[in-house]
Amino acid sequence: MHVEGAGKALSRREILENWDPEDPVFWEQYGRGVAHRNLVVSVAALLLSFVINTLCALVAAQLGNVGFDFDGGQLLLLTALPGLVGATGRLVYTYLPAAFGGRNFTFASTAILLVPLMGLGMAVQDASTPLYAFAFWFAFMGLALSNFSASMANIGYFFPVAKKGTANGINAGVGNLGVAVAYLVTPLAIALPLGNVVAGQTGAPIALQNACFAWVVPTLVVLVLVALFMDNLPLPKQSVAQMATIFKNRHTWFMTWIYTCCFGSFIGYSMALALVVGIVFPHVDARYLMFLGPLVGAGLRPVGGWLSDRIESGAKVAFASFALMFASTIVVVAGISTGSFELFFSAFIVLYLGCGLANGASFRMIPNLFTDRFQGSQVTGFTAAIAAYGAFAIPILFRADYAVAFAVLAVFAAATMVLTWALYARKNAPYKC
Repeated sequence: MHVEGAGKALSRREILENWDPEDPVFWEQYGRGVAHRNLVVSVAALLLSFVINTLCALVAAQLGNVGFDFDGGQLLLLTALPGLVGATGRLVYTYLPAAFGGRNFTFASTAILLVPLMGLGMAVQDASTPLYAFAFWFAFMGLALSNFSASMANIGYFFPVAKKGTANGINAGVGNLGVAVAYLVTPLAIALPLGNVVAGQTGAPIALQNACFAWVVPTLVVLVLVALFMDNLPLPKQSVAQMATIFKNRHTWFMTWIYTCCFGSFIGYSMALALVVGIVFPHVDARYLMFLGPLVGAGLRPVGGWLSDRIESGAKVAFASFALMFASTIVVVAGISTGSFELFFSAFIVLYLGCGLANGASFRMIPNLFTDRFQGSQVTGFTAAIAAYGAFAIPILFRADYAVAFAVLAVFAAATMVLTWALYARKNAPYKC
């Protein structure tokens, strides 16, 4: 949209009303600063959401240490519940920034997370808390996982198509770092002798409630930032019938498959890793190492987006990443079979690396397959919703048998690699993205 009198100072409201990031003049004079300001705060809110969601996995792994008599299957079920709720919530959250405004919805969806933070923090202090109570609080915290779809649907409108790969990669990748932050901070927080402290099975003091309470103040800080620095960008509102048009496009389903393989694996492994390591390698104290996998996966997500923009092909980056995921999954199984934690953990780091690069690449592919900004935004949200079911499916798979679970996941990675090559990555592929 052409802005009359380009070059003059416009109010914040005028800039938003005339938003057109594809206009180079508008972008340089007005859009860039607004977009980057919203991106910074969006990243902070999304990182916090991933921290809160991941707390469920870390709290579940410690429940036995503070006197709760739940077996491995029950703990994996608790760990899976946030994924079920979060993924289902994403199907709805995708459309809500357009209805209520990006700033408004980010504020509300972040504020509500204070309830399960406080609730779970109190529940872990009472050894008589039943399984169903934990199931309620874990499921409630799954709403944190839903925030991803709203965040991606909102932030995509602020950037021109040529910069969406990098912008989406930064928003999602730095946001995903919340998983690593939770893995790193939680062992330190629960070791602080503050509040209700109990002796763990090893004799070390544990204040498990601090895993939750430590994030109350950061949540309040993020709410202030959202209120002050984010914007309600006027987004196109469409009918349900118009929104449903994305389901008639075959690329919606292909990209859903692809993104489920990479992000579904990333979030699913992150939710199950602490329990799996504790069960398979009970004599290994890996509390201060496990953050490395999510750190690599989340940290390389922006790199995947940047590299895809650089070579002008997200498909090629994704193809190579899925090949890496397939190979590393096989090595993970070898580590379990031989009882080698070193081999297992090293392969898991490489597996996370492949997930991260493919995550970033896939979010470069979508806006190039869907050039309509509204459709691209909705497809991004939908694929993110379905992929998040990995946070539910992978812990459930691990309840049965680890070898079978990893075999299924290896086949999934191989099939996705073939799909990506056939449709998007080969020399004469019918679709370039």
